[in-house]
Amino acid sequence: MSSSSFVLLSSCSTYTSTSKSRLQSLYSDISRQKHSNPTSYHAHVDWWQRTLEELVSRGWQTDTTSPHKDKETDTQAAEPEKQSNKLVLVARRAVVDKLRYDGVGKPLGLASTIAELQRNRALVTLSQFMTSQQSVYDPGWLPYRIASFLVGKPLWWAMEQLDIVRSDDAYSEAEMWKRVEGEYVLLGLVERAADAVDASLGGLCLADRLYTVTSFRKAFGSKVLPGVSLSETDTRVLLRYLERDRKVLMQDKDVVKFVGDEHDREVTAIDRGILELKIAVANLQDQVDRLHGKMDETSKRISTALRQQQKSIALAHLRFKKSLEEVLTKRLGALQNLEATLMSVETAAGDIEIMKTYEKSTATLQGILSHPSLRREKIDETMDALAAANANAREVDEAIKIGGDIAAAETGMVDDADLEDELNELVKEAERGKVEAVGRTAVDRLSEAKVPTQTPGEGQEVAQEPFVDRHGVAA
Repeated sequence: MSSSSFVLLSSCSTYTSTSKSRLQSLYSDISRQKHSNPTSYHAHVDWWQRTLEELVSRGWQTDTTSPHKDKETDTQAAEPEKQSNKLVLVARRAVVDKLRYDGVGKPLGLASTIAELQRNRALVTLSQFMTSQQSVYDPGWLPYRIASFLVGKPLWWAMEQLDIVRSDDAYSEAEMWKRVEGEYVLLGLVERAADAVDASLGGLCLADRLYTVTSFRKAFGSKVLPGVSLSETDTRVLLRYLERDRKVLMQDKDVVKFVGDEHDREVTAIDRGILELKIAVANLQDQVDRLHGKMDETSKRISTALRQQQKSIALAHLRFKKSLEEVLTKRLGALQNLEATLMSVETAAGDIEIMKTYEKSTATLQGILSHPSLRREKIDETMDALAAANANAREVDEAIKIGGDIAAAETGMVDDADLEDELNELVKEAERGKVEAVGRTAVDRLSEAKVPTQTPGEGQEVAQEPFVDRHGVAA
Protein backbone atom coordinates (compact mmCIF):
# COMPACT_ATOMS: atom_id res chain seq x y z
CA MET A 1 0.00 0.00 0.00
CA SER A 2 1.33 3.43 -0.95
CA SER A 3 1.95 5.99 1.75
CA SER A 4 -0.60 8.38 0.19
CA SER A 5 -3.28 5.69 0.33
CA PHE A 6 -2.49 4.96 3.97
CA VAL A 7 -2.68 8.66 4.84
CA LEU A 8 -6.06 8.90 3.14
CA LEU A 9 -7.37 5.84 4.99
CA SER A 10 -6.05 7.19 8.28
CA SER A 11 -7.91 10.47 7.74
CA CYS A 12 -11.17 8.78 6.80
CA SER A 13 -13.84 9.34 9.48
CA THR A 14 -14.93 5.70 9.50
CA TYR A 15 -11.35 4.65 10.34
CA THR A 16 -10.59 7.33 12.91
CA SER A 17 -13.78 6.53 14.83
CA THR A 18 -13.15 2.76 14.87
CA SER A 19 -10.77 0.84 17.13
CA LYS A 20 -8.17 -1.49 15.65
CA SER A 21 -9.89 -4.56 17.06
CA ARG A 22 -13.15 -3.45 15.44
CA LEU A 23 -11.32 -2.81 12.17
CA GLN A 24 -9.97 -6.35 12.26
CA SER A 25 -13.55 -7.61 12.59
CA LEU A 26 -14.73 -5.38 9.74
CA TYR A 27 -11.86 -6.57 7.54
CA SER A 28 -12.86 -10.20 8.04
CA ASP A 29 -15.27 -12.15 5.84
CA ILE A 30 -18.68 -12.44 7.54
CA SER A 31 -20.72 -13.23 4.43
CA ARG A 32 -21.83 -16.52 6.00
CA GLN A 33 -23.35 -14.66 8.98
CA LYS A 34 -26.06 -13.01 6.89
CA HIS A 35 -28.73 -15.32 8.26
CA SER A 36 -27.15 -16.47 11.52
CA ASN A 37 -26.22 -12.97 12.77
CA PRO A 38 -28.10 -10.42 10.62
CA THR A 39 -27.50 -7.47 12.99
CA SER A 40 -23.72 -7.78 12.83
CA TYR A 41 -23.86 -8.48 9.11
CA HIS A 42 -25.88 -5.37 8.26
CA ALA A 43 -23.67 -3.20 10.50
CA HIS A 44 -20.67 -4.59 8.59
CA VAL A 45 -22.25 -3.73 5.21
CA ASP A 46 -23.29 -0.26 6.40
CA TRP A 47 -19.74 0.54 7.56
CA TRP A 48 -18.28 -0.46 4.21
CA GLN A 49 -20.90 1.58 2.36
CA ARG A 50 -20.01 4.73 4.31
CA THR A 51 -16.29 4.02 3.89
CA LEU A 52 -16.46 3.51 0.14
CA GLU A 53 -18.59 6.64 -0.32
CA GLU A 54 -16.15 8.78 1.62
CA LEU A 55 -13.06 7.38 -0.08
CA VAL A 56 -14.47 7.63 -3.59
CA SER A 57 -15.77 11.18 -3.04
CA ARG A 58 -12.28 12.28 -1.97
CA GLY A 59 -10.58 11.06 -5.15
CA TRP A 60 -9.15 7.88 -3.70
CA GLN A 61 -9.38 5.92 -7.02
CA THR A 62 -6.65 7.78 -8.86
CA ASP A 63 -4.88 4.55 -9.77
CA THR A 64 -7.94 2.39 -10.36
CA THR A 65 -10.15 4.39 -12.72
CA SER A 66 -8.94 2.69 -15.86
CA PRO A 67 -11.07 -0.40 -16.50
CA HIS A 68 -8.24 -2.20 -18.28
CA LYS A 69 -5.34 -1.27 -16.04
CA ASP A 70 -4.41 -4.89 -15.18
CA LYS A 71 -4.73 -6.04 -18.79
CA GLU A 72 -1.91 -4.30 -20.59
CA THR A 73 -1.48 -5.36 -24.22
CA ASP A 74 0.77 -4.23 -27.03
CA THR A 75 -2.09 -3.53 -29.41
CA GLN A 76 -4.53 -1.77 -27.07
CA ALA A 77 -3.43 0.37 -24.17
CA ALA A 78 -5.84 1.76 -21.69
CA GLU A 79 -6.09 5.54 -21.47
CA PRO A 80 -6.75 6.47 -17.87
CA GLU A 81 -8.89 9.51 -17.21
CA LYS A 82 -7.18 12.70 -16.16
CA GLN A 83 -9.32 12.79 -13.04
CA SER A 84 -10.54 10.02 -10.82
CA ASN A 85 -14.27 9.48 -10.54
CA LYS A 86 -16.00 10.91 -7.47
CA LEU A 87 -19.43 9.35 -7.99
CA VAL A 88 -18.48 6.02 -9.59
CA LEU A 89 -16.73 3.12 -7.88
CA VAL A 90 -14.43 1.05 -10.08
CA ALA A 91 -14.60 -2.39 -8.44
CA ARG A 92 -11.37 -4.27 -9.22
CA ARG A 93 -9.30 -6.68 -7.19
CA ALA A 94 -6.68 -3.95 -6.98
CA VAL A 95 -9.04 -2.18 -4.58
CA VAL A 96 -8.22 -4.81 -1.95
CA ASP A 97 -4.52 -3.89 -2.10
CA LYS A 98 -5.31 -0.17 -1.82
CA LEU A 99 -7.38 -0.88 1.30
CA ARG A 100 -4.53 -2.63 3.09
CA TYR A 101 -4.18 -1.09 6.58
CA ASP A 102 -1.18 -1.40 8.88
CA GLY A 103 -1.86 -3.77 11.76
CA VAL A 104 -5.11 -4.99 10.18
CA GLY A 105 -4.22 -6.31 6.73
CA LYS A 106 -6.37 -6.56 3.61
CA PRO A 107 -10.17 -6.74 3.68
CA LEU A 108 -11.64 -10.19 3.12
CA GLY A 109 -15.07 -10.70 1.63
CA LEU A 110 -15.17 -7.24 0.03
CA ALA A 111 -16.60 -8.71 -3.18
CA SER A 112 -19.51 -10.21 -1.20
CA THR A 113 -20.08 -6.84 0.46
CA ILE A 114 -20.19 -5.13 -2.94
CA ALA A 115 -22.72 -7.71 -4.12
CA GLU A 116 -24.88 -7.00 -1.06
CA LEU A 117 -24.68 -3.24 -1.65
CA GLN A 118 -25.79 -3.83 -5.20
CA ARG A 119 -28.81 -5.82 -3.98
CA ASN A 120 -29.65 -2.96 -1.59
CA ARG A 121 -29.53 -0.47 -4.49
CA ALA A 122 -26.75 1.49 -2.79
CA LEU A 123 -24.64 0.57 -5.83
CA VAL A 124 -26.02 0.56 -9.37
CA THR A 125 -24.03 -0.66 -12.33
CA LEU A 126 -22.94 2.27 -14.49
CA SER A 127 -24.32 0.82 -17.72
CA GLN A 128 -27.73 0.14 -16.16
CA PHE A 129 -27.82 3.58 -14.56
CA MET A 130 -27.09 5.38 -17.83
CA THR A 131 -29.39 3.35 -20.12
CA SER A 132 -32.41 2.67 -17.90
CA GLN A 133 -35.53 4.75 -18.63
CA GLN A 134 -37.04 3.99 -15.23
CA SER A 135 -36.10 5.88 -12.10
CA VAL A 136 -33.68 4.20 -9.72
CA TYR A 137 -36.43 4.56 -7.09
CA ASP A 138 -39.04 2.75 -9.17
CA PRO A 139 -39.74 -0.57 -7.42
CA GLY A 140 -41.05 -2.11 -10.62
CA TRP A 141 -44.37 -3.49 -11.77
CA LEU A 142 -46.44 -4.59 -8.74
CA PRO A 143 -47.67 -7.96 -10.15
CA TYR A 144 -44.10 -8.82 -11.11
CA ARG A 145 -42.84 -8.00 -7.61
CA ILE A 146 -45.58 -10.09 -6.02
CA ALA A 147 -44.83 -13.02 -8.33
CA SER A 148 -41.11 -12.71 -7.59
CA PHE A 149 -41.74 -12.79 -3.85
CA LEU A 150 -44.29 -15.62 -3.84
CA VAL A 151 -42.82 -17.76 -6.61
CA GLY A 152 -39.30 -16.63 -7.43
CA LYS A 153 -37.76 -16.73 -3.94
CA PRO A 154 -39.14 -20.14 -2.94
CA LEU A 155 -38.14 -21.56 -6.33
CA TRP A 156 -34.63 -20.14 -6.02
CA TRP A 157 -34.29 -21.57 -2.51
CA ALA A 158 -35.39 -25.00 -3.75
CA MET A 159 -32.87 -24.86 -6.59
CA GLU A 160 -30.14 -23.97 -4.08
CA GLN A 161 -31.06 -26.98 -1.95
CA LEU A 162 -30.81 -29.21 -5.01
CA ASP A 163 -27.41 -27.70 -5.93
CA ILE A 164 -28.82 -26.54 -9.25
CA VAL A 165 -27.71 -23.01 -8.44
CA ARG A 166 -25.27 -21.74 -5.82
CA SER A 167 -25.84 -19.09 -3.17
CA ASP A 168 -23.44 -16.17 -2.86
CA ASP A 169 -21.71 -17.56 0.22
CA ALA A 170 -20.87 -20.72 -1.75
CA TYR A 171 -18.54 -18.83 -4.08
CA SER A 172 -14.88 -18.29 -3.32
CA GLU A 173 -13.38 -14.82 -3.07
CA ALA A 174 -11.86 -15.04 -6.57
CA GLU A 175 -15.17 -16.25 -8.05
CA MET A 176 -17.08 -13.42 -6.33
CA TRP A 177 -14.70 -10.84 -7.77
CA LYS A 178 -15.39 -12.16 -11.26
CA ARG A 179 -19.11 -11.75 -10.58
CA VAL A 180 -18.99 -8.21 -9.19
CA GLU A 181 -16.10 -6.68 -11.12
CA GLY A 182 -17.19 -3.51 -12.91
CA GLU A 183 -18.15 0.14 -12.46
CA TYR A 184 -20.87 1.14 -10.00
CA VAL A 185 -22.66 4.40 -9.35
CA LEU A 186 -22.73 5.28 -5.65
CA LEU A 187 -26.32 6.43 -5.32
CA GLY A 188 -25.78 8.21 -1.99
CA LEU A 189 -23.06 10.41 -3.49
CA VAL A 190 -25.16 11.19 -6.55
CA GLU A 191 -28.05 12.27 -4.30
CA ARG A 192 -25.71 14.53 -2.33
CA ALA A 193 -24.36 16.12 -5.52
CA ALA A 194 -27.89 16.62 -6.88
CA ASP A 195 -28.92 18.33 -3.63
CA ALA A 196 -26.02 20.76 -4.04
CA VAL A 197 -27.12 21.60 -7.60
CA ASP A 198 -30.74 22.07 -6.47
CA ALA A 199 -29.62 24.42 -3.70
CA SER A 200 -27.82 26.67 -6.20
CA LEU A 201 -30.90 27.07 -8.40
CA GLY A 202 -33.90 29.33 -8.00
CA GLY A 203 -34.92 32.56 -9.68
CA LEU A 204 -32.63 32.01 -12.68
CA CYS A 205 -33.02 33.95 -15.90
CA LEU A 206 -33.23 32.09 -19.18
CA ALA A 207 -29.51 32.32 -19.99
CA ASP A 208 -28.58 31.02 -16.54
CA ARG A 209 -30.72 27.93 -17.14
CA LEU A 210 -28.88 26.92 -20.32
CA TYR A 211 -25.56 25.09 -20.47
CA THR A 212 -23.51 22.80 -22.61
CA VAL A 213 -22.19 19.66 -20.93
CA THR A 214 -18.75 21.25 -20.74
CA SER A 215 -20.01 24.53 -19.27
CA PHE A 216 -22.20 22.60 -16.81
CA ARG A 217 -19.16 20.73 -15.57
CA LYS A 218 -17.23 23.99 -15.33
CA ALA A 219 -20.04 25.69 -13.41
CA PHE A 220 -20.96 22.89 -10.97
CA GLY A 221 -18.11 20.37 -11.08
CA SER A 222 -16.23 21.90 -8.16
CA LYS A 223 -19.30 22.86 -6.10
CA VAL A 224 -21.21 19.64 -5.56
CA LEU A 225 -18.63 17.86 -3.39
CA PRO A 226 -16.22 19.67 -1.06
CA GLY A 227 -12.63 19.98 -2.20
CA VAL A 228 -12.89 17.95 -5.42
CA SER A 229 -13.99 18.32 -9.04
CA LEU A 230 -16.16 15.94 -10.99
CA SER A 231 -14.78 13.91 -13.87
CA GLU A 232 -16.47 13.62 -17.25
CA THR A 233 -18.06 10.34 -16.21
CA ASP A 234 -19.32 11.90 -12.98
CA THR A 235 -20.84 14.78 -14.95
CA ARG A 236 -22.72 12.42 -17.26
CA VAL A 237 -24.01 10.44 -14.27
CA LEU A 238 -25.17 13.56 -12.45
CA LEU A 239 -26.92 14.94 -15.54
CA ARG A 240 -28.70 11.63 -16.09
CA TYR A 241 -29.90 11.55 -12.48
CA LEU A 242 -31.09 15.17 -12.54
CA GLU A 243 -32.99 14.56 -15.77
CA ARG A 244 -34.58 11.17 -15.10
CA ASP A 245 -34.97 11.03 -11.31
CA ARG A 246 -35.17 14.65 -10.15
CA LYS A 247 -36.75 16.00 -13.37
CA VAL A 248 -35.15 19.42 -12.87
CA LEU A 249 -33.47 19.55 -16.29
CA MET A 250 -33.56 18.06 -19.75
CA GLN A 251 -30.75 17.28 -22.11
CA ASP A 252 -30.91 17.46 -25.89
CA LYS A 253 -27.59 16.28 -27.27
CA ASP A 254 -25.09 18.81 -25.92
CA VAL A 255 -27.68 21.30 -24.64
CA VAL A 256 -28.61 21.18 -20.96
CA LYS A 257 -31.67 23.16 -19.85
CA PHE A 258 -33.05 23.54 -16.35
CA VAL A 259 -36.84 23.43 -16.53
CA GLY A 260 -39.43 25.05 -14.30
CA ASP A 261 -42.50 22.96 -15.17
CA GLU A 262 -43.64 20.13 -17.40
CA HIS A 263 -44.65 22.53 -20.19
CA ASP A 264 -41.08 23.79 -20.49
CA ARG A 265 -39.46 20.44 -21.23
CA GLU A 266 -38.29 21.29 -24.73
CA VAL A 267 -35.17 22.90 -26.17
CA THR A 268 -36.39 25.53 -28.63
CA ALA A 269 -34.57 27.51 -31.30
CA ILE A 270 -34.66 30.50 -28.94
CA ASP A 271 -32.87 28.41 -26.29
CA ARG A 272 -30.16 27.39 -28.72
CA GLY A 273 -29.68 30.97 -29.90
CA ILE A 274 -29.37 32.28 -26.35
CA LEU A 275 -26.94 29.50 -25.49
CA GLU A 276 -24.77 30.33 -28.49
CA LEU A 277 -24.71 33.99 -27.43
CA LYS A 278 -23.87 32.97 -23.87
CA ILE A 279 -20.99 30.77 -25.07
CA ALA A 280 -19.69 33.55 -27.34
CA VAL A 281 -19.73 36.02 -24.45
CA ALA A 282 -17.89 33.51 -22.23
CA ASN A 283 -15.26 32.86 -24.92
CA LEU A 284 -14.72 36.58 -25.47
CA GLN A 285 -14.40 37.12 -21.74
CA ASP A 286 -11.72 34.40 -21.63
CA GLN A 287 -9.87 36.14 -24.47
CA VAL A 288 -10.03 39.46 -22.65
CA ASP A 289 -8.69 37.85 -19.47
CA ARG A 290 -5.83 36.24 -21.40
CA LEU A 291 -4.99 39.55 -23.08
CA HIS A 292 -4.86 41.26 -19.70
CA GLY A 293 -2.51 38.55 -18.49
CA LYS A 294 -0.23 38.93 -21.51
CA MET A 295 -0.16 42.69 -21.07
CA ASP A 296 0.81 42.37 -17.43
CA GLU A 297 3.55 39.92 -18.35
CA THR A 298 4.81 42.22 -21.11
CA SER A 299 4.89 45.17 -18.69
CA LYS A 300 7.08 43.13 -16.35
CA ARG A 301 9.44 42.27 -19.24
CA ILE A 302 9.67 45.95 -20.20
CA SER A 303 10.58 46.87 -16.62
CA THR A 304 13.20 44.11 -16.48
CA ALA A 305 14.76 45.20 -19.78
CA LEU A 306 14.94 48.82 -18.65
CA ARG A 307 16.62 47.85 -15.40
CA GLN A 308 19.19 45.93 -17.44
CA GLN A 309 19.69 48.89 -19.80
CA GLN A 310 18.34 46.85 -22.76
CA LYS A 311 16.40 49.61 -24.46
CA SER A 312 15.98 47.81 -27.80
CA ILE A 313 14.40 44.81 -26.09
CA ALA A 314 12.21 47.09 -24.00
CA LEU A 315 11.10 48.87 -27.20
CA ALA A 316 10.19 45.57 -28.85
CA HIS A 317 8.14 44.56 -25.83
CA LEU A 318 6.48 47.97 -25.85
CA ARG A 319 5.46 47.55 -29.51
CA PHE A 320 4.01 44.13 -28.66
CA LYS A 321 2.10 45.65 -25.74
CA LYS A 322 0.64 48.33 -28.02
CA SER A 323 -0.59 45.65 -30.42
CA LEU A 324 -2.12 43.78 -27.49
CA GLU A 325 -3.89 46.97 -26.42
CA GLU A 326 -5.37 47.36 -29.92
CA VAL A 327 -6.62 43.78 -29.91
CA LEU A 328 -7.96 44.22 -26.38
CA THR A 329 -9.88 47.34 -27.41
CA LYS A 330 -11.52 45.44 -30.28
CA ARG A 331 -12.37 42.49 -28.05
CA LEU A 332 -13.84 44.73 -25.36
CA GLY A 333 -16.03 46.46 -27.96
CA ALA A 334 -17.23 43.12 -29.32
CA LEU A 335 -17.83 41.84 -25.79
CA GLN A 336 -19.88 44.90 -24.92
CA ASN A 337 -22.01 44.48 -28.07
CA LEU A 338 -22.59 40.78 -27.44
CA GLU A 339 -23.51 41.37 -23.82
CA ALA A 340 -26.01 44.07 -24.87
CA THR A 341 -27.46 41.72 -27.50
CA LEU A 342 -27.73 38.90 -24.98
CA MET A 343 -29.49 41.21 -22.52
CA SER A 344 -31.94 42.32 -25.22
CA VAL A 345 -32.67 38.73 -26.22
CA GLU A 346 -33.17 37.72 -22.58
CA THR A 347 -35.49 40.69 -22.04
CA ALA A 348 -37.56 39.76 -25.10
CA ALA A 349 -37.70 36.13 -24.00
CA GLY A 350 -38.74 37.27 -20.54
CA ASP A 351 -41.49 39.39 -22.11
CA ILE A 352 -42.77 36.29 -23.87
CA GLU A 353 -42.93 34.47 -20.52
CA ILE A 354 -44.72 37.43 -18.96
CA MET A 355 -47.31 37.48 -21.76
CA LYS A 356 -47.84 33.75 -21.36
CA THR A 357 -48.43 34.34 -17.66
CA TYR A 358 -50.91 37.10 -18.49
CA GLU A 359 -52.74 34.78 -20.86
CA LYS A 360 -52.95 32.05 -18.23
CA SER A 361 -54.14 34.54 -15.62
CA THR A 362 -56.78 35.93 -17.99
CA ALA A 363 -58.02 32.45 -18.81
CA THR A 364 -58.17 31.59 -15.11
CA LEU A 365 -60.12 34.77 -14.28
CA GLN A 366 -62.52 34.20 -17.16
CA GLY A 367 -63.06 30.65 -16.03
CA ILE A 368 -63.90 31.84 -12.52
CA LEU A 369 -66.23 34.60 -13.75
CA SER A 370 -68.04 32.17 -16.05
CA HIS A 371 -69.20 30.14 -13.06
CA PRO A 372 -73.06 30.02 -12.86
CA SER A 373 -72.99 31.46 -9.33
CA LEU A 374 -71.47 34.73 -10.64
CA ARG A 375 -74.15 35.49 -13.28
CA ARG A 376 -76.07 38.74 -12.78
CA GLU A 377 -79.48 37.15 -12.39
CA LYS A 378 -78.07 34.61 -9.95
CA ILE A 379 -76.40 37.39 -7.90
CA ASP A 380 -79.70 39.40 -7.78
CA GLU A 381 -81.60 36.31 -6.76
CA THR A 382 -79.10 35.51 -4.01
CA MET A 383 -79.07 39.09 -2.65
CA ASP A 384 -82.90 39.23 -2.62
CA ALA A 385 -82.98 35.97 -0.73
CA LEU A 386 -80.43 37.34 1.74
CA ALA A 387 -82.53 40.50 2.33
CA ALA A 388 -85.64 38.40 2.89
CA ALA A 389 -83.77 36.21 5.34
CA ASN A 390 -82.56 39.27 7.28
CA ALA A 391 -86.14 40.65 7.43
CA ASN A 392 -87.40 37.33 8.75
CA ALA A 393 -84.65 37.37 11.37
CA ARG A 394 -85.70 40.85 12.55
CA GLU A 395 -89.33 39.76 12.80
CA VAL A 396 -88.30 36.76 14.87
CA ASP A 397 -86.27 39.01 17.22
CA GLU A 398 -89.18 41.41 17.71
CA ALA A 399 -91.61 38.55 18.39
CA ILE A 400 -89.24 37.10 20.98
CA LYS A 401 -88.87 40.50 22.68
CA ILE A 402 -92.65 41.09 22.84
CA GLY A 403 -93.19 37.60 24.18
CA GLY A 404 -90.57 38.21 26.86
CA ASP A 405 -92.25 41.45 28.03
CA ILE A 406 -95.63 39.72 28.24
CA ALA A 407 -94.18 36.83 30.22
CA ALA A 408 -92.48 39.23 32.64
CA ALA A 409 -95.75 41.10 33.26
CA GLU A 410 -97.68 37.91 33.90
CA THR A 411 -95.13 36.60 36.44
CA GLY A 412 -95.39 39.83 38.53
CA MET A 413 -91.95 41.06 37.84
CA VAL A 414 -91.06 44.20 39.93
CA ASP A 415 -91.45 47.49 38.10
CA ASP A 416 -88.27 49.37 37.20
CA ALA A 417 -89.56 52.57 38.93
CA ASP A 418 -89.96 50.75 42.23
CA LEU A 419 -86.45 49.40 41.94
CA GLU A 420 -85.15 52.91 41.29
CA ASP A 421 -86.88 54.33 44.41
CA GLU A 422 -85.54 51.56 46.61
CA LEU A 423 -82.05 52.10 45.26
CA ASN A 424 -82.24 55.82 46.10
CA GLU A 425 -83.27 55.02 49.71
CA LEU A 426 -80.33 52.69 50.07
CA VAL A 427 -77.99 55.42 48.82
CA LYS A 428 -79.37 57.92 51.35
CA GLU A 429 -78.96 55.45 54.21
CA ALA A 430 -75.37 54.85 53.17
CA GLU A 431 -74.67 58.60 53.20
CA ARG A 432 -76.22 59.05 56.66
CA GLY A 433 -74.10 56.22 58.01
CA LYS A 434 -71.01 57.85 56.58
CA VAL A 435 -71.83 61.23 58.28
CA GLU A 436 -72.44 59.55 61.64
CA ALA A 437 -69.12 57.71 61.36
CA VAL A 438 -67.30 61.02 60.75
CA GLY A 439 -68.98 62.60 63.83
CA ARG A 440 -68.01 59.73 66.08
CA THR A 441 -64.44 59.98 64.91
CA ALA A 442 -64.30 63.70 65.80
CA VAL A 443 -65.71 63.11 69.31
CA ASP A 444 -63.19 60.39 69.96
CA ARG A 445 -60.33 62.66 68.99
CA LEU A 446 -61.58 65.43 71.34
CA SER A 447 -61.89 63.04 74.26
CA GLU A 448 -58.35 61.89 73.76
CA ALA A 449 -56.94 65.47 73.84
CA LYS A 450 -55.14 66.45 77.24
CA VAL A 451 -56.69 69.49 79.15
CA PRO A 452 -54.36 71.41 81.69
CA THR A 453 -55.47 71.13 85.40
CA GLN A 454 -54.09 74.57 86.58
CA THR A 455 -55.09 78.03 85.54
CA PRO A 456 -52.43 80.19 83.97
CA GLY A 457 -50.30 81.98 86.60
CA GLU A 458 -51.27 79.76 89.48
CA GLY A 459 -48.29 79.32 91.89
CA GLN A 460 -46.38 82.12 90.18
CA GLU A 461 -46.10 85.79 91.09
CA VAL A 462 -47.46 87.99 88.46
CA ALA A 463 -45.49 91.18 87.88
CA GLN A 464 -47.70 94.28 88.03
CA GLU A 465 -46.99 97.00 85.61
CA PRO A 466 -46.88 100.56 87.07
CA PHE A 467 -49.93 102.69 86.53
CA VAL A 468 -49.42 105.43 84.07
CA ASP A 469 -51.89 108.25 84.00
CA ARG A 470 -52.98 110.07 80.99
CA HIS A 471 -50.23 112.62 81.38
CA GLY A 472 -47.54 109.91 81.24
CA VAL A 473 -46.64 110.19 84.96
CA ALA A 474 -46.24 106.98 86.85
CA ALA A 475 -48.25 106.58 90.03
